[in-house]
Amino acid sequence: LGFFSKWLADQAEALGVEIFPGFAAAEVLFNEDGSIKGVATGNMGVGKDGEPTGEFQLGMELHGKYTIFAEGARGHLGKQIIAKYQLDAGKDPQSYGLGIKEVWEVDPAKFEKGLVVHSMGYPLPKEVYGGSFMYHFGDNLVSLGLVVSLDYENPWLSPYQEFQKLKQHPLFRDVLEGGKCISYGARSLVEGGFQSIPKVAFPGGALIGDSAGFINVPKVKGTHNAMKSGMLAAEAAWTALSQSTEGTVFLYDYEESLRKSPIWKELKEVRNMRPSFHTPLGLYGGIMYSGLEAYLLKGRAPWTLKHKTPDHAAIKPADKFPKIEYEKPDGKITFDILTSVSRTGTNHEEDQPVHLQVKDWDAHTEETYPPFKGVENRFCPAGVYEYVEDESKPHGVRFQINAQK
Repeated sequence: LGFFSKWLADQAEALGVEIFPGFAAAEVLFNEDGSIKGVATGNMGVGKDGEPTGEFQLGMELHGKYTIFAEGARGHLGKQIIAKYQLDAGKDPQSYGLGIKEVWEVDPAKFEKGLVVHSMGYPLPKEVYGGSFMYHFGDNLVSLGLVVSLDYENPWLSPYQEFQKLKQHPLFRDVLEGGKCISYGARSLVEGGFQSIPKVAFPGGALIGDSAGFINVPKVKGTHNAMKSGMLAAEAAWTALSQSTEGTVFLYDYEESLRKSPIWKELKEVRNMRPSFHTPLGLYGGIMYSGLEAYLLKGRAPWTLKHKTPDHAAIKPADKFPKIEYEKPDGKITFDILTSVSRTGTNHEEDQPVHLQVKDWDAHTEETYPPFKGVENRFCPAGVYEYVEDESKPHGVRFQINAQK
């Protein structure tokens, strides 16, 4: 996908499209009538104290008749737009998953080019929705990952440590032994599906891809829908511009074409699979029901199962569960989290401001530590959030963010 994106960028630039790699959209710009005016990129060369350095460069304002937002799962601009225009009114709460992945260079004798393995459940507890994947690709490369839904109840659960457990299964360990881990990463996924798709058009813009939640969760597949939704939005924008419409209008053609597209049909067909696991049917009932949907009903059921609450409302106090003790890493197949982070290729300027902000550190600790006993330590796949011992604090701990120094 990376190679394809690079190739596609070359084609776009040859047609006169301007691409600004390395510049993130930091702010939504609005017209006086409340419609989208465009976006602004962040200022460059700002120190960690928030003051300009000698390399300061003012961000750019990019204005457009239409702005298409493709930020991925819960993008910081997309969530503002959804809230401002109430695009999710009447929709189910969006649900999310955390995907953790490694790339290995394996023994050529164990490489099976093109092999795809999908599994469900293990090593997760049966009440936690999730599954794994293994892809053999390139030259002796294997991509192995685990996706964990973020509506789990037990705050002692660590998605990162569950991924380490996954690699100990003989199905995966036999492939990895004698190989070398060369890359690590994690990302969030939208799992709400059909029930959680917001309205996608608003004054002066549209949502596409994961910003709108177009992942087919049972297939763990969304790139095709991201591409198709981008094409539909572009076609709607082209039509609107060619009509020389005065003022800013909604891209109604995009909403309409989306509902007639393969995206809508595909997501509607699988809409009941993900939520079926959180009905009284449970894990095994959810598996059987999903099989019924996949091979017989194919989305024709007259009912639609609901996501009743947002993910964060599912977590329960730590004292309701036994503490989970994970095995220490062996340094060959399983690794500590800092070793994994060193393989992400992430790098920041030494004096760069910390982009994660907490309004009130002590208030956050007071609200979350007593019931959940430091769940932040465990849900983060990069060790960024941490509670450290501090006897000067009420609960003997202090919450901190470990930014690169």
